[in-house]
Amino acid sequence: MEDTFSFRYMREEDIDQVLEIEHASFTLPWSREAFYNELHNNKFAVYIVLEHGDKVIGYCGVWIVLDEAHITNVAILPEYRGRKLGEAMMRKLMTTAREMGAKSMTLEARVTNYVAQSLYRKMGFQNGGIRKNYYSDNQEDALVMWVNL
Repeated sequence: MEDTFSFRYMREEDIDQVLEIEHASFTLPWSREAFYNELHNNKFAVYIVLEHGDKVIGYCGVWIVLDEAHITNVAILPEYRGRKLGEAMMRKLMTTAREMGAKSMTLEARVTNYVAQSLYRKMGFQNGGIRKNYYSDNQEDALVMWVNL
């Protein structure tokens, strides 16, 4: 199969594949109901999926409130990592947020997630502070990062 990757907005029928990515990526995965609510009830939420052929291999989400975008999650199936797809997905998300009126973007990353932090710095994000005990699974701190769009 040719390496064809494409982006599109997430739909309800993508939730099963997104949950597969979620469970492979996070110790505290979101539930089906959480994604359903993001798609149908959160007027601030925008979710994008990355497809390889007809398979969803990555997704990312953002809340756009006024002129600020807050990234909720970014994940790619483990077997597709290390191919600069996370960077491509972040660029797409940043462009989309900018087109929707966002002037800045923020996110939280685990203080021990150096791979993610490196990607975010490459995308122009800078450290903004620490949220103490942010992650409920192990009370790990979160590094808050910001970028102007």
